[in-house]
Amino acid sequence: MLFYEPLFLFVFAPAVYLLYLFFGAHRRPRAIILLLASLVFYGWSEPVFIFVVFASVALDLLVARKVAAEREGGDGARRWLALGVGANLAILVYYKYTGFLAINLEALLKAATLPGIHIPEIALPIGVSFIVFEKITYLVDVWRGVTAPARGPLLYGLYVFFFPKLLAGPIIKYHDIAGQLETCPHADFSDFVQGFSRFMLGVVKKLLIADVMAGGADMIFARDAATLGFADAWAGVAFFTLQIYFDFSGYSDMAIGLARMFGFRLLENFNMPYIATSITDFWRRWHMSLTGWIREYLYFPLGGNRLGEARTYLNLWICFLASGVWHGAAWPYIFWGAYNGVFLVLDRLFLLDRLKRRPGWLANLVTMLVVMIGWTVFRAATLSQAGAFLSLMARPWVVGAAPVDIAPTQMMVALAAVSICLLQRVVVSQGIDWMALGRRHALLANSLLAALFLAALAKGLAEPFKPFIYFRF
Repeated sequence: MLFYEPLFLFVFAPAVYLLYLFFGAHRRPRAIILLLASLVFYGWSEPVFIFVVFASVALDLLVARKVAAEREGGDGARRWLALGVGANLAILVYYKYTGFLAINLEALLKAATLPGIHIPEIALPIGVSFIVFEKITYLVDVWRGVTAPARGPLLYGLYVFFFPKLLAGPIIKYHDIAGQLETCPHADFSDFVQGFSRFMLGVVKKLLIADVMAGGADMIFARDAATLGFADAWAGVAFFTLQIYFDFSGYSDMAIGLARMFGFRLLENFNMPYIATSITDFWRRWHMSLTGWIREYLYFPLGGNRLGEARTYLNLWICFLASGVWHGAAWPYIFWGAYNGVFLVLDRLFLLDRLKRRPGWLANLVTMLVVMIGWTVFRAATLSQAGAFLSLMARPWVVGAAPVDIAPTQMMVALAAVSICLLQRVVVSQGIDWMALGRRHALLANSLLAALFLAALAKGLAEPFKPFIYFRF
């Protein structure tokens, strides 16, 4: 079930919201309604995998209580934690990486002239990475003493399944939302207005910008690279650069907006990443919940920057290699993670200093060049396709064998999307408070947003639905 499809917008969401408001004075019924709605929401798309999550939720509850009870003893708590984390990772590895590992093992066997193996076909459940990461976070935080075990299956189940953030984040730590889960806040009119406005913004980003950019990117990346030219390759990468930002930030807007309508406050996941002036700055602004997770649950346990410069650089690189592995079971994702790790190390060595001495616009331009080269690898289906595109992007004299038919609509939307990113830079560099500006012209801003939202819905009803990019991760 997608946030912007008719079943969700006109049946599911209104029914759940009205029921939630009806029990406004009673916390437990509100929590039950949200949990049941979340189970229906997820079970609609994943009717089989949901039972795997049920079983792992039950195991988490047991493990968390055992860890908390034996934490002072040390070894017993560690063993229970290892069981809980291992069980969650096993789910992720089985569903996400079994096929990838089998394909590569078969290639090695064939290279050694040995018999191949059967490559299983395992469907990737939607949101499996986000679900597993949040569950591991909960267990580790109980072990650290950061949070107490959930007071019951209702609270923990709602944390895992809460439908606004379930499929693609933001990744939420249990202790950051435990208080809200326990109180199940009563939503007021202000929550509805601000939440629905944010939700509308997300729908507009997804349907009017990201999906149009997806058409251009898909068309170019589907072509044989040998028939493309320099301009074609860069156009495809530019389309994808805009698509992935407006698609994923659009989902985050919808998730944060929906949660706000129910009275919940979720943490932000994006902070204008395309105005970044270094790769370090970019990763502080892009998918902030994942970056924060990697820092707290991988970088610090590896030693962070406490074990000398060489180890700090290695830790940074390992963390972003792991980020690439997390994004997908394919070599392009792994190389993309390693590539970003290299530039984060270069930032520490000298690049950050040099970029700080340059004008902001130039540092931003250099950063975006690095980001777009990375997105080329990320978008490519194979490493050979990535190499072919990167080769074209480095040779401005190459002209395509056949013209690429880019629709005028795609060019207009791309220009609008680039203008939005440039406007973000102007707003920040000039110190403009765009929130205050929006409040001052609330009628105009809300009318424009509502008109765009209706246009987005009309487009969504007229064309096939395109899933969010991060559903595949």
